[in-house]
Amino acid sequence: MEEAVISGVRDFARSMNSGSKVVSDMSTLISATSSLPLTKLDYWERLIRNEFYKALEVNTQPKWKFWHQPQHFLTWVDLCSWDGHKREKTIRTLSNAAPNTFFFALVLRRLNDWVPQVRMAVREHLPNIANLSNPEHVADGLCLILSNWNSWGRIEQQDKQVLLEIISSKPIADALKRKILNGTSGPLPTILSQIGRESTFDNELEDFALKAVQPSVRAKAFRCLFEGEMTWVEGYKWKWTDVRFCKGRVMPVIGKRKLTSKVPFINSLRQASDDRSSLVRRISAELLIRELNSLGVEAEILAKKFSKDPSLSVSERGDFALKKLAEKSIV
Repeated sequence: MEEAVISGVRDFARSMNSGSKVVSDMSTLISATSSLPLTKLDYWERLIRNEFYKALEVNTQPKWKFWHQPQHFLTWVDLCSWDGHKREKTIRTLSNAAPNTFFFALVLRRLNDWVPQVRMAVREHLPNIANLSNPEHVADGLCLILSNWNSWGRIEQQDKQVLLEIISSKPIADALKRKILNGTSGPLPTILSQIGRESTFDNELEDFALKAVQPSVRAKAFRCLFEGEMTWVEGYKWKWTDVRFCKGRVMPVIGKRKLTSKVPFINSLRQASDDRSSLVRRISAELLIRELNSLGVEAEILAKKFSKDPSLSVSERGDFALKKLAEKSIV
């Protein structure tokens, strides 16, 4: 994989004609980067940067006119440049769709750039790039960012708002929904929480609860439906636990928002009780215990069902619910 990327970078640099205003074909490099794991984005960015500018120096043709400076027309690869001015100019120059997920992720990564002008350029031009790009590429890139942006020290609230506005676009929202529904691994519950900052997916929560492949996604969606609100991690802050001994820990800052749409509680409880995952059934058993006094006859039916569950964590909660109901009937 690494050799394919290096070869693609060198071929692209070799094919660039400094005297032409036409950018050379990037197809080899695009093909090589299309299968790269985005979890190692920092590594791949450094590799491409080093190989590209090294290859440009080697392949620059000398000019007989000593005053002639070879021209370097900005391309998607220049998003990796060492020069902040060049990164900013590249972002302001790009007027076409991102070639693949990797290059769109490079644009998103510039929201944490150490140069303020670069971050401002991304903030201004990202919506247009996203609208022109393949929604699947955009959704893949957003999933990477949404699960990591709380660890970015330079991203600002207005940058996050730009990303949430991009997510509200129907083609991108549909692509993101398919990814969350069909994903089998990764921090999809975290992504679902982060996109819940806005009401774009409020009406889709029931689909996530019933159809998502990953049990933790279904569990998160059911919990939101039960509680009638969406919660997410805003960031982290230090909390002292014992000032005398300088002890403390990092605590998450939780944000929350009321859902704009509601599903009948008892319907969600029945659906969750039939889920194939014990993780989801356990959450429904917890909510049953919390709402015992308001469910009437249905409470005993569900409590008996949970008490016979093959999962110990679920059956224990069912037994506890039956015990509470028995105490209530005696009183």
